[in-house]
Amino acid sequence: MTFADQLTVARAAAVPAVIVLFAWDFPDHDYWATALFAVAMATDWVDGWWARRTGRTSDLGRLLDPVADKLLVMAALIMLVDRVLPAWMVAAVIAREFLVTGLRLAALERGVVIGARDLGKLKTWAQAVAAALAGLAAGGAFADEIAWWAMLVAVVLTWLSGLDYARSAPRVLRGQQPA
Repeated sequence: MTFADQLTVARAAAVPAVIVLFAWDFPDHDYWATALFAVAMATDWVDGWWARRTGRTSDLGRLLDPVADKLLVMAALIMLVDRVLPAWMVAAVIAREFLVTGLRLAALERGVVIGARDLGKLKTWAQAVAAALAGLAAGGAFADEIAWWAMLVAVVLTWLSGLDYARSAPRVLRGQQPA
């Protein structure tokens, strides 16, 4: 397991701590949860940079990286439902994530590993920014509306990205690499 893969696993391992910090009511808990979330999400950039720098990218990393991202972002978003974020927005994001994960699994059965696409990376960061802003809003740093608008941008990018994956689905389901 490469260093980049270890960072990916660490990101996934941070999920329970983020959940506990958002759920456990003590002074400034939302800020602590958001800080841990932000640090864990930063490892997404670091692991990708490290893997490319050292030339040690792996199929394991291409498979685990988006799963770790999804776990962390979805956990944070779910913890902020009805506190800051409307459930419909979070549900829309989760539905798309399940659909694309299903496509990835179908591709994997055919020997094709679908790595993150550029629009997919952008939507992940839009979701992460929305989650961080929602965490800060939950702590009282600013109005919930700022997080709402950031989440709306994330929802739109999430579904545009999903359409990008859907466009490549026929090739992938024939066992070919996505275009």
